[in-house]
Amino acid sequence: MLLTEIATLDEVLEAHAAVLGNDGTAYRNHTYRVVNLCLATLSSAGPEHLEKIAVAAAFHDLGIWTDRTFDYLQPSIRLAGAHLARTGREDWMPEISEMILEHHKISAWRGHPDWLVEPFRRADWTDVTWGVRRFGLPRDVLREIFSTWPSAGFHKRILQLGLRRLRRHPLNPLPMMKL
Repeated sequence: MLLTEIATLDEVLEAHAAVLGNDGTAYRNHTYRVVNLCLATLSSAGPEHLEKIAVAAAFHDLGIWTDRTFDYLQPSIRLAGAHLARTGREDWMPEISEMILEHHKISAWRGHPDWLVEPFRRADWTDVTWGVRRFGLPRDVLREIFSTWPSAGFHKRILQLGLRRLRRHPLNPLPMMKL
């Protein structure tokens, strides 16, 4: 069963609607796809898991828009940290920070096995590649998620920003990528 309303996610996105501008729907859909893809990879997930995934999803790429940069991991982590401090969840910061920092890692993340870093990384890769990398998720699950939250220009926008970064920084076009 897909989640279509997540209070934390919606609140964060609404608070940043002005800075997201015309990319608001595209980013919202991306975050909902990532949350649902992440949940689909877990054998079980309680309310705390969902909340952590929602926080990480809300902030993981947000620095692109708030700081107007494609080198956005640290700005996104800073925003997530401020949110966690405001909501009294500072103790989540190491895990959320790692979820954001490692979500573009190409190879598997091998840190704390009980953290959500690896499922989150896989979910983002599945979304960004439109399911080419699907980590064993059934195609019908992907179809349902992708049809519920269409790209709405997200993939095109990321490509545009990536090409702009390549022109300005040809020796470091994708600073967020890690092996």
